[in-house]
Amino acid sequence: MIGSRLGIDLGTTTVLVYVPKRGIIINEPSVVAVSKIDQSILAVGKEAKDMLGRTPDSILARRPLRDGVIADYKTTEAMLRYFINKALGGWRLFRPEVMLAVPGGITSTERRAVIDAALAAGAKTAYIIKQPVVAAIGANIPIGSPNGHMIVEIGGGTTEIAVISLGGIVSSSSVRIGGLKFDQAIIEFVRRRYNLAIGERTAEEIKIRCGAAIYLPDKLQHEARGRDLATGLPRILVVTSDDVTEAIQPLLDGIVQSIKEVLGQTPPELSADVIDKGIVISGGSSQLRFMDKLIADATGVPTYTATDPQLCVARGTGLALENLEAYKRSLFTA
Repeated sequence: MIGSRLGIDLGTTTVLVYVPKRGIIINEPSVVAVSKIDQSILAVGKEAKDMLGRTPDSILARRPLRDGVIADYKTTEAMLRYFINKALGGWRLFRPEVMLAVPGGITSTERRAVIDAALAAGAKTAYIIKQPVVAAIGANIPIGSPNGHMIVEIGGGTTEIAVISLGGIVSSSSVRIGGLKFDQAIIEFVRRRYNLAIGERTAEEIKIRCGAAIYLPDKLQHEARGRDLATGLPRILVVTSDDVTEAIQPLLDGIVQSIKEVLGQTPPELSADVIDKGIVISGGSSQLRFMDKLIADATGVPTYTATDPQLCVARGTGLALENLEAYKRSLFTA
C-alpha cells in the first residue's frame, strides 16, 4: 500500500485510528493483557478491557499510558503495532507515515518515547502534534483565521485548553485531569460514603449512566454492584447523580480554574473573539451531562459541545497529516 498514512489518537483510555478517505476505522480501549509468566501479549483493545479486574494472578490487564503519556514503553509499542497492523493489514510492502496526537504539556523525553514507539511498531515516519490543535481541526474550527478560538479537550487522562489564532497556540494549559480521574474519584467516594468497594469498570458505568457536572433537579439513579467492606459479601447500591457530582467536584473545579487562567493569559482582542464565538469542548469526558453549562456559568462565556466530541482528535490528526505544510507550526520536534 504505497503512501499509507494513519492519524492516531493515542489516548489514555481509547485509541482511535483515522485513515484518509476512509475515516475512523478503529475505536478501541487502550488496554493490553500481558502474561506475567513470559511477558507475552495475550490481548489488546476491547478483548483486553473485558479482562480488567477479572484476571487470574498469571495475567495482568493494564493501560500502558497514564495521564496522556507512555508509562510502559514495551507494552505501548506492542499496542501500536497491533493497531497499525489491524488498520493496514499484517503484510505490506511499504511502512506508513503516522501522525500521533499528544498532550501539549509533555516533556521532550516523553515526546521522544512516543516517536520511538511508533517507529518500532512499524511506522516509516512519525509526526507528533499538539492535541488542542487537532481537536480544534476535528471540531471544524477555522484555526488558520486571524481570530481567537478556544478549545477545551477533556480526554481520559488530561484536559487540554488552548486559545488558537492563525494556526498557532496563543495561550494554553494542560492539566492531568480526565475521565480516569473521574472514575477513581467515584470509587473513593463510594468506598468512603457507603463502605462499598467497586471496580474501575463499575465506576465508569456509574459515570456514564448517571454522572452530571452539576446537581440535577431530577436525580438520575444507577444500581452498582460491589463488595461490602464490613461483611465481605456482595451488595447492591443505588448511586445517584448527586453522588457523582459531589465525588468529582474538586476535579471539575480544577478544570474550570485552568480555563479561567488561560482566558486570563489571552490578549484582549482574542478574548473578545472568544466571547463572540464561545468555547468549544471536545473529548470523551466532555460528554458528561451539563459539562458545557458548568463551564459557561463559571466563565460567563457561551460554551458548546463539538459534534462527535470523542472523535475530534482522531479526525484532526488525519486531516493534519493530509495537510502537513499547513500545520507545520503545530508539530512537535523531539
